[in-house]
Amino acid sequence: MSKNCIFCRGFLSKIMVENYFNTEAHLESLLILGSITLALMLGAISPGPTFIYVAKNSIAISRKHGLFTALGTGTGAALFGLLAVMGLQAILLAVPSAYIALKVFGGLYLLWLAFKIIKHAKEPMEAMNGTVKTMSYAQAFRLGLITQLSNPKIAIILASIFTALLPKEIPTYFYVVLPMLCFFIDAGWYSLVAVALSAEKPRRVYLKFKKVFDRVAGGVMTLLGLKLIFGMK
Repeated sequence: MSKNCIFCRGFLSKIMVENYFNTEAHLESLLILGSITLALMLGAISPGPTFIYVAKNSIAISRKHGLFTALGTGTGAALFGLLAVMGLQAILLAVPSAYIALKVFGGLYLLWLAFKIIKHAKEPMEAMNGTVKTMSYAQAFRLGLITQLSNPKIAIILASIFTALLPKEIPTYFYVVLPMLCFFIDAGWYSLVAVALSAEKPRRVYLKFKKVFDRVAGGVMTLLGLKLIFGMK
């Protein structure tokens, strides 16, 4: 057998081995991303403050306002995802006072939102038209973003998911892919909520029982704010 043939066989064997390990690594990465995606989806569909405001803006104002609120929540989730994959959990756990301060400020913000909802619960939509029409799409986006960022526990949850499922050596592209996953899953879910609840029938039901719905929403928001501040289970 010539030296050239031996060289070719060795070269081809090396390529096949490299391809095998590359394929195995890609499959492992896909499995990891699939597991993280499932965990993020389960987290996104859990009711919380963001759900309340996406629903309220979709029903009480318009579908577009609900969609922009959803984009805001998705952006907040992406920011938390980026911070989580970069190690925010370690920082917050190392400096407990910073985590407590974020929780208190976030809880107070939710309590303020709850107060606003309950305060206007008795007002019919006709009386509120002047108020709701002044909310721009940018304001709806900002409301979704701030409401999402008001809960630092989300960053801890994301960091816990990443810690549990990511390998010790994180592929570089994960630093881009994971925040994008957080955005599309969160914004996608709440966009579905906005589209569903802005339909004519849900709007009619809301208008008929506005006072009840707003008081319930305000009460739930109050409990969420208190839970965030005091750490109630």
